[in-house]
Amino acid sequence: MRWYGHKDPVTLQDIRQVGATGVVHAMHEIENGALWSVEVLKQRKAEIEAAGLTWKVVESLPVTEPIKTRSGAFQEHIDNYKQSLINLSEIGVEVVCYNFMPVLDWTRTQLAYPLKNGATALRFDWAHLAAFDCFMLRRKNAEKDYDEKILTEAKHFFDKASTEEKQKLEDAIIAGLPGAEEGYSLEGLQEAIDKYASIDEVKAQEHLKLFLDEILPVAEAAGVAMAIHPDDPPHPFFGLPRIMSKASDIARLLKDNDSKYNGVTFCTGSFGARADNDLVQMIDDYGSHIHFIHLRSTKRDAMGNFFEDNHLEGDVPMPAVVHALLEVEKKRGKQLPMRPDHGHQMLDDLKKPLAHPGYTAIGRLKGLAELRGVIAGIEFMQNKK
Repeated sequence: MRWYGHKDPVTLQDIRQVGATGVVHAMHEIENGALWSVEVLKQRKAEIEAAGLTWKVVESLPVTEPIKTRSGAFQEHIDNYKQSLINLSEIGVEVVCYNFMPVLDWTRTQLAYPLKNGATALRFDWAHLAAFDCFMLRRKNAEKDYDEKILTEAKHFFDKASTEEKQKLEDAIIAGLPGAEEGYSLEGLQEAIDKYASIDEVKAQEHLKLFLDEILPVAEAAGVAMAIHPDDPPHPFFGLPRIMSKASDIARLLKDNDSKYNGVTFCTGSFGARADNDLVQMIDDYGSHIHFIHLRSTKRDAMGNFFEDNHLEGDVPMPAVVHALLEVEKKRGKQLPMRPDHGHQMLDDLKKPLAHPGYTAIGRLKGLAELRGVIAGIEFMQNKK
């Protein structure tokens, strides 16, 4: 399970009690672009192991905005990234999850979407995003990026929304979700977007290749697999390029940088938010380059809005996906690190402040239990044969 460090209300002891064997962790307190020293990493590893857990996966070692835009101190940041990989290898880390999403990391428009059973979930709504983009951020020519139906809904939502509702929308989008490495003001967000004025999808793909050209030789020598996380949601917005959203993006990634240490974090929720992604086929096609797995399910509607559903419901065929991943493990002769992702806020967690939306203890415990049950059932039937 993911652990956010000393400020995380879900403690290492909590994680051990739910049945996880290790944590996915990052040094969130270190400034983006700075070096992760061996001394600091050893201290954190000792703390995790003292709780009876392992630390083999980092999520994330941030790829900074200067690196993504090839501007400012990008070379210094790349050099620090290389040394951080070497240092992580020294303490036994085997996989580094990262993303190449411009400006904003994963994005939602509602952090406590009410479900029929009384729990709450994370939700992404295109009309709410358009309302923020067109009427709050007021990005130039933003209206051209949305169809008339979405714009009509956006205007209706904005006109009816209270000041509090508008503030909640702004906070959800730009304050920074758990794991996101940046938070912005409205003015700061527009300035960050403006830096991509000359960076389209093709240029962003080139920048990713150039980054990996430098990083992968170091990762190979250190024995650390690089696992890019897909765009979340897997669609462009705010006029920014999104280059890791579908199967063809994985194919391009592997073609541009041919290395067994170059691969993906297979996030079923992110890829599953697109109806044109066949998750089982993607696992079959690219299983040899899946280094880390996020298991969660989203439920889409006809307009492409989605919310985080129960792990075994929604649009992700989770039993089939897990079966395909277990087959990949057999072929590769190794166990791949997996974690439950984005649980609901439920039971006693509804009475607590939502410190890390999507990362409450009980919701993830429910997801982990369900996923372990699926794995146990599949393995039982296979052994029975």
